[in-house]
Amino acid sequence: MMRNALRAGAVTAGTTTLLMMSSPAFALVRDDGDDPGSGLSVAETLGLFVGIPLLSFLVIAGLVMLPDMLKGRRRGA
Repeated sequence: MMRNALRAGAVTAGTTTLLMMSSPAFALVRDDGDDPGSGLSVAETLGLFVGIPLLSFLVIAGLVMLPDMLKGRRRGA
């Protein structure tokens, strides 16, 4: 079991290292028709990558818990 863990760690470390080394090289080559837009502000970035997923999670969790909460109120009354 220890050998499998070491093998998995080595493969993960190797893959991560190779991906980190190759990703900047892809950023230097521009594709035809590539037209990057303006950057996002800090507030826009936080809203997009933190706020929306958090809000989505809360809405889904609320919708999942709502039937059980309603059923619990009927049983207690």
